[in-house]
Amino acid sequence: MEATNTKKLTGTTGMKMHVTIGDIIIIVIIIILCLTCILPFVHIAAKSISGNSAVLAKQVTLVPKDITLEAYTSIFQDGQLTHSMLYTVLVTVLFTAIGMVVTTCAAYPLSRRHLVGRNFFSLMILFTLYFSAGLIPEYLLMKQLNLLDTMWVLILPLSFSPFNMLIMKTFIQSTIPDSLEEAAFLDGATHFQILFKIVLPLSKAIIATLSLFYAVGRWNAYADAKYYINTKALQPIQYILSNMVLNSGADAISLSEGAAVESTPEVLQAAMVMFATLPIICVYPFVQKYFVKGVMIGAVKG
Repeated sequence: MEATNTKKLTGTTGMKMHVTIGDIIIIVIIIILCLTCILPFVHIAAKSISGNSAVLAKQVTLVPKDITLEAYTSIFQDGQLTHSMLYTVLVTVLFTAIGMVVTTCAAYPLSRRHLVGRNFFSLMILFTLYFSAGLIPEYLLMKQLNLLDTMWVLILPLSFSPFNMLIMKTFIQSTIPDSLEEAAFLDGATHFQILFKIVLPLSKAIIATLSLFYAVGRWNAYADAKYYINTKALQPIQYILSNMVLNSGADAISLSEGAAVESTPEVLQAAMVMFATLPIICVYPFVQKYFVKGVMIGAVKG
């Protein structure tokens, strides 16, 4: 009997993985997709710390040559760029905080079955995903609300995302049962107590995921600044970066007189890309586990 059990155990634990041609094809495709994301970033990073002559001669690919930090020195000496970076961080933090508050306040009531008119309100919010008034009516609205050329025009109009709300609503419905809410009501809890003491503590994964969505979306956006912002002090870092990348020659870089510019425009552009990308890269590893879990659990299920 013992010999039989030992044989079965050995056969179970000694099972070998069979790799098929399909698995190899999938692995190759995944590697190629990863390289399409990683290699351009490595190329830009190498250019940002390479010498001017090597970059102009197109000798820099993935390995930097004549390593120097002159481009980063010029960026940090420039008052406009450092101010724009700090200003963009402030806008992103406020945008994310307001967006999560509004999204939570909309998703929690709509996830409760006893809410009267829940389907109607959900349909009205879903309607805005497919139709919008257009750019000109939006500009006139911002003008009537006195939001033009202010910081709040970058925060308030897009602080609520119907897509993010639907994800959070689905997460709450699939994760937090109605029986838990009913038990809290029997104990005398109010809706706000249920939200803050039960729903939010159990929704850390989706909160981290949507916070990252809001933060990355706001950090990378620059179109609204192009339409609504005229004052340089109110321009986010991505808008300045887009102007630097789209322009060429001497007009590509516009640093203040206090910045000692010794790098070519191409090297400065690469350094600016890295300068604007590093904050998000530094934040992402801390929320990665919540991000993956939130996306999987909060995905819309058929």
